[in-house]
Amino acid sequence: MEITEFIANFADQFEDTDPEEITAETKFHDMEEWDSLIALAVLNMTEKKYGKKITFDEMKACVTVENLFNVIAAK
Repeated sequence: MEITEFIANFADQFEDTDPEEITAETKFHDMEEWDSLIALAVLNMTEKKYGKKITFDEMKACVTVENLFNVIAAK
């Protein structure tokens, strides 16, 4: 699993946010479009694309996209 691929897949979950705005350092909880539905979409994407399951609490504890990537990669 590469972080650049993960960022692209993460960005695909957003409809109104330009994918180029999302980087490893993006604090995704602070994004205007971030909500519980996108959180669920990211959890679903993680399980389907990477075969790794994380909890909502694990996601909530992450600050940046890179933090989230590292949690998923460690599974």
